[in-house]
Amino acid sequence: MFFTLHMHKKLPLLFVTIIAVSFLLFCGAGNTAKANDNGRGVKLPILMYHSMLKEEKYQGAYVVSPDMFQSDLEYLKKNGYTTVVMQDLINYVNKKASLPAKPIMITFDDGYYNNYLYAYPLLKEYHMKMVLSPIGACTDIFSDSGEADHPNYSHCTWNELKEMMDSGCVEVQNHTYNLHSGKGRRGAAKKWGESVGQYETVLTTDLMKVQNEIKDHTGWLPTTFVYPFGEVSSASIPVVKKLGFQGSMNCQYKMNYITEDPECLYNLGRYLRPGKVPTEECFRTIGID
Repeated sequence: MFFTLHMHKKLPLLFVTIIAVSFLLFCGAGNTAKANDNGRGVKLPILMYHSMLKEEKYQGAYVVSPDMFQSDLEYLKKNGYTTVVMQDLINYVNKKASLPAKPIMITFDDGYYNNYLYAYPLLKEYHMKMVLSPIGACTDIFSDSGEADHPNYSHCTWNELKEMMDSGCVEVQNHTYNLHSGKGRRGAAKKWGESVGQYETVLTTDLMKVQNEIKDHTGWLPTTFVYPFGEVSSASIPVVKKLGFQGSMNCQYKMNYITEDPECLYNLGRYLRPGKVPTEECFRTIGID
């Protein structure tokens, strides 16, 4: 791809033009996301799933069927979307890699065993990726219990999480160790009357416990905090950053725009994928087409 001006003068004008355009396209292709930048940043819809079950009677706001999920993946593939994970965004922000022309993120919260049973094989089949954020305490319980895996109530074990991560299809992130219990606190929100110092201690203790466990069991240190129930407290934001997280996700229904400013990776919004709405209707309502 190295050309000199005196070489071009000997070539027909049309051929020179073709070479010049090709060269410019080659130079501009290094960052695909730039071509998709609408002035606000790279458009990034994030889908939020939870549980996945075959029985129709269980399907609803937080439970989709495996067939519906497969329909979603087929739609995304047909419409030119490429799934990304948080590390892809971090690499883009740090100018280490580009983003695809139409990125989208698939997230699963809580770490149910049925994610491993149904979603994981489909992701492998379609060569797609997801961000899975397990509840640390539940992972411990089912890893230690020795109970047979059951799609209706079991959570993934550490071995299952590691298997999925090793496949390259799954990135695991921090969803707290045990702040889903509802004991006087909703998720990671600050309690009424709780001092900032007390709150920081609670949040730090819980988040670092699951950080360490994920690192110990998988070799991976999560980069992103996923708020349980989407409960973002203004007091939590500096704590999340202080603990070294490079991004965070909530449950706010909004489109994300990724720039080269690291701040854009905090409080990313997500669209809950309800289980009873057909794929095309659901996605076009969101703006995924």
